[in-house]
Amino acid sequence: MPKLTAFTSYADAQANFSSEKLWELFDGNREQLNIAHECVDRYASQGQTAVIVLRTDAPDELISYKQLAKQSSQMAHFLIARGIKKGDRVAVMLEPSLAFYTCLFGIMKAGAIAVPLFTLFGPDGLNLRIADCLPSLLFTNSEKIGIVSADYQSRTLLANDDLMASLAQYPDTFTTATNATDYAMYQYTSGTTRELPEAVKHTHRSIVTLMVAALYGTGLRPGDRFMCPSSPAWGHGLWHGTLAPMALGLTIGSFAGKFNAAVLLKGLATHRFTNISAAATHYRMMKNSGSASHYQYVFKKMSFTGEPIDSATEEFIQQTFGLQVCSMYGTTEIGVILVSYPGAEDFAHKPGSLGKPIPGAQVQVQDAAGQACAANVIGEIKVWRKGQWLATKDLGHVDSEGYFYHGGRADDVIISAGWTMSAVEIEDAILKHPDAQEAAAIGIPDSLRGQAVKAFVVSQRPGDETFIQELQDLVRTRLSQHEYPRHIVFVSELPKTPAGKIHRKKLREMSA
Repeated sequence: MPKLTAFTSYADAQANFSSEKLWELFDGNREQLNIAHECVDRYASQGQTAVIVLRTDAPDELISYKQLAKQSSQMAHFLIARGIKKGDRVAVMLEPSLAFYTCLFGIMKAGAIAVPLFTLFGPDGLNLRIADCLPSLLFTNSEKIGIVSADYQSRTLLANDDLMASLAQYPDTFTTATNATDYAMYQYTSGTTRELPEAVKHTHRSIVTLMVAALYGTGLRPGDRFMCPSSPAWGHGLWHGTLAPMALGLTIGSFAGKFNAAVLLKGLATHRFTNISAAATHYRMMKNSGSASHYQYVFKKMSFTGEPIDSATEEFIQQTFGLQVCSMYGTTEIGVILVSYPGAEDFAHKPGSLGKPIPGAQVQVQDAAGQACAANVIGEIKVWRKGQWLATKDLGHVDSEGYFYHGGRADDVIISAGWTMSAVEIEDAILKHPDAQEAAAIGIPDSLRGQAVKAFVVSQRPGDETFIQELQDLVRTRLSQHEYPRHIVFVSELPKTPAGKIHRKKLREMSA
């Protein structure tokens, strides 16, 4: 029987998918499995590029599977020589680079647990996580060594040229010996600096279940050249942007340093990427850069995740790349559950929708009593797992054809004078204005209405009364007479989580 990667249609996905067939994509089995072997070593002899790192202030870096297999094996031996044992945590706070991937895969080869950390953390963000996971070792660079607490300085190593050169004394092959159920990775979800989100603990077998999202959420297939500009410190950039495509032996692209949409667009064309998955914010920045029309692209599949994409950006993607961008929806805790099957010619894409459930999944929109909502009725999106319905904490609705739609986070609903309003819909309407580059809406206390809508808008145009009136009239026209922002504030930028989502909690704190 053909492997799951041989099928591209929606009908075939429903007819042929099974969890057993996922295992056919790997060398390992339910007893013994190692992510580093599956993503690196088994492709070392094929001579192809593993990673292309785009940089704003330096030449692009190309890393081969052969080079990465060799150096990550040397790193595994190096760690063991330093006394790192199976189950020890080793943190990595580096930008995408040969050093980052060498550390990441070398840690997992050695049987230790990799803990990727966001490079823009300050002292609080870094040291809270160090105190939580207690790594035996931390790899970082010279720019960040100074923010490491004094207690951990002795367990911190600079992953610089000297360290990489020192690996040459160790053997360049390594035989992995991890169980499929051993922990491979601790991953922190994106939270505020002073609030420590719980680490999600992933075993080596997580790479197998991840392939459901890879096959049907990002549409990965052999031969794709796949770009994901999200930081590999976060779920999208790490699991969907790095591990899943490398487990299929693909050439992947990543972005190092401060994000620059013009640099990304040039790299997409230069390196002829055929598939991209990015945050909605990345696509908006591409649109706003004005550089997209300068290049020729060869994309066949495009997807987004993180938060809904506004219709103006969706139209830009269609006009620029000639493709419909496909939604991939899920959370770090529950994984991807709704997809739009990129590359499936028989799947009718609906603009604005989250798509339909992944093969084999049960997803419902439920009311407060836990009952399934009728078509087009707002409720909470839930997924059936291990004999119970798990809440996503997101609102949404499902239409008569089974397509799901996002209605915002449960705590982002604005209720004003008895009317229930969606922050997402208000933001989408604001972004229809040609002078609005970004927008975020929240509810603020109002003595008469309970709550009133307040919008924060990023624009190069001065925020005068005329502009405010234009935006309010636009929202009234597109939504309804009562559903408009009574308060509008113009800002130079919107606060975002490290994963690129609009940080509405900070906006509420600013307003308060």
